[in-house]
Amino acid sequence: MTASAPLPPQDAARVARRALPLLDLTDLSDTCTAASIEDLCGKARASGVAAVCVWPRLVADSVRALRASAVRVATVVNFPEGGEAVARTVAETQATLADGADEIDLVLPYRALMRGDVESARAMVEAVRAACAGRLLKVILETGELEDPDLIAQASRLSLEAGADFIKTSTGKTAVSATLPAAEIMLGAIRARGGRAVGLKVSGGLRRVDDAAAYLALADRIMGPDWVSPTTFRIGASALHAELVRAGEAAR
Repeated sequence: MTASAPLPPQDAARVARRALPLLDLTDLSDTCTAASIEDLCGKARASGVAAVCVWPRLVADSVRALRASAVRVATVVNFPEGGEAVARTVAETQATLADGADEIDLVLPYRALMRGDVESARAMVEAVRAACAGRLLKVILETGELEDPDLIAQASRLSLEAGADFIKTSTGKTAVSATLPAAEIMLGAIRARGGRAVGLKVSGGLRRVDDAAAYLALADRIMGPDWVSPTTFRIGASALHAELVRAGEAAR
């Protein structure tokens, strides 16, 4: 995203109030520990975000830390490689659900899609969808690797057809993460889908209040001003959280 002038304090505060309840406060760092998760969940409770997103091995710790809280626990599977081992990914999903995960963020086998193997990609989403019936499923398309707009649109449609509740831009582990053009293609697929309510999660590279503002404005333009809510729009971020909290406090 290109740099722009910072938002005026009152505008930044308005964006912060809107964006914080949409946040999946994330720690998928290689050095994340149980102590890190305790701190993450404390911040999540204090600021009223939608969810925390953590490694599978830290789901149980997060569930304990967020007991009696409205904050949900999300985790990642087939992450970040986006492989094609369906049985292994289903087993990983089932284990995290047994630990109390509320939401599953699954990496689509995007390399299979890139080489034209649509059925392998579809099979993964359908299998994980079946394994987490009743829980929220977000499918990560890894749009920075897909790159081609037609492939991003195809991945979006495939994931929605296979039962995704959300489509998500990126793992945040590649050179290119969320971009406005990719999010626009994904929102177009959601709008065209109609019927069952589905959502968009933008993730990777969002660090400033201005970044959140740009994606919210895009969603408003394409889906309408009343569409965005925690059930239809999420922002996956870590550094952005502190910026949103700071913007909200500065305007008081």
